[in-house]
Amino acid sequence: MGFTKVTSKVVLAEVRPGAEVLARRGAMLATTGQIAFSPVVGGPGGGAYGGGIASALARGVQGEAVPLMVAEGDGTVHYGFRGHHVTVVDLDGSQPMSVEADRLLAHDANLSSSVVFLGQQGGLRGAVRGAVTGQGLFTTQLSGRGTVAVLSHGGTFALPVGGSRQVVVDPQAYVAHVGNLRLDVATAVSWRDAVGRGSGEGVQLKVSGEGTVYVQASEEKL
Repeated sequence: MGFTKVTSKVVLAEVRPGAEVLARRGAMLATTGQIAFSPVVGGPGGGAYGGGIASALARGVQGEAVPLMVAEGDGTVHYGFRGHHVTVVDLDGSQPMSVEADRLLAHDANLSSSVVFLGQQGGLRGAVRGAVTGQGLFTTQLSGRGTVAVLSHGGTFALPVGGSRQVVVDPQAYVAHVGNLRLDVATAVSWRDAVGRGSGEGVQLKVSGEGTVYVQASEEKL
């Protein structure tokens, strides 16, 4: 079960009764076997996939709707989206994963999910993070045992975080993180930035705690 990378931009998901897959609408490329797709309906009482992440993402926040489809049946589904690179992350149930909503390609439906507003994570810190990343003001948290596929420009690399070592990430390059990590916005704006002669690194994310942060090989947004 789980996801298998076919190419750097395509993953293969196995679907079985009781092992459904949630993915963003428009991500299905091909199927084998007997697979049925249905849209996730937002709001409480919207069906087995109507609450939590399904509800919030289906409605959208700040005009950023990320419609979801559930794949059910017995077979396989190839997923990809607009030629973006795909990173597959296996969760063992011990640590949660946080991922920007529009970076999420697909995940096992059995994973517990919730939408956390960044402002609630740290007031101004969270709101600024949403603004500088350009990914919106909410993030998706997934927990449990299962597989997640996320999107990026140019692929990602996993950077371990822990101990006293300082880790700093460009906000535009941030994709997701696993573990109990804190992301704080740091600014270093000088007069050179104000007149357009700075390094372009005036806003940074300082990452602390214990876990892993996934960084894409580009500052380009999805």
